[in-house]
Amino acid sequence: MAAGIPPFDHARIRRYYDRHTSGFIALGTGGSEGVIHRAVWGPGVTTAAEAFHYVDDRIAEIIGALPRAAAAGHASTPRLHVLDLGCGVGASLCHIARRLDARATGVTLSPLQARLATARIAAERLADRVACLEGSFDALPPSIPSADAAYAIESFAHAPDPAGFFAEAARLVRPGGLLLMCDDVRRPGGGAAARRTVQRFMRGWHLNTLLTSGDVVAQAEAAGFEHRDTINLSPYLVPLSRRDRVLDATLGWLPLGSTPLGPVLGGAALQKCLAYGWTAYELLTFGRRA
Repeated sequence: MAAGIPPFDHARIRRYYDRHTSGFIALGTGGSEGVIHRAVWGPGVTTAAEAFHYVDDRIAEIIGALPRAAAAGHASTPRLHVLDLGCGVGASLCHIARRLDARATGVTLSPLQARLATARIAAERLADRVACLEGSFDALPPSIPSADAAYAIESFAHAPDPAGFFAEAARLVRPGGLLLMCDDVRRPGGGAAARRTVQRFMRGWHLNTLLTSGDVVAQAEAAGFEHRDTINLSPYLVPLSRRDRVLDATLGWLPLGSTPLGPVLGGAALQKCLAYGWTAYELLTFGRRA
């Protein structure tokens, strides 16, 4: 965590998403897909829908390469079981479950998001094998069975306790399984300007943890995972816009705790961080050691 930023406990993060999720869906550019994470205009992407599901599709491809005989575990469990650590309103959860023909369990802190995700699961007729639970990914509900793979999309950075996140993932992901994380990471350097802008990004988005890639790998390996791959997705994000420049220049002085524009101003700060190379957006893959 950046110096001077107080931790956002579970209650504050829950209130943040209960307060803003409806706006994210109604006003966000991914609302038509039910997606509240970023669009990635990677190779081969030609539509906004593809961009908003780009990370989902890469995760599905990686998990789908697991040997099915080993992944299934035993004859009575023929499908993969995947775990979404911070599933939001369930768009990625349903998309990945459908692509993999998998059983899937999502977890979110927000009661509002859990209700919306459960409604989405029912509407997509996946309730026989997909579920969303209200809970924290660093203290997962005991009812969740062992998983062949777990993933976290733009949720790890909220973690008040990164070690707890990895410990719970290691507890539930079977040996030989996978953990995938797509999130922002800190890049070294940038001086005082970088520190100020990173702090505004973290405050606006209620983030606790912005580690370097090396620190993420070290924590994962300490919990029983091995690093397999890192893909930098930053070049495929929409660049710093004129709106973000104007917001940062005109409203960048506002204390984020005193304005409902926190997510918007935090997003403008993030775009500035990406533009100057102070942060990056990466997809990391880990294997669970035996």
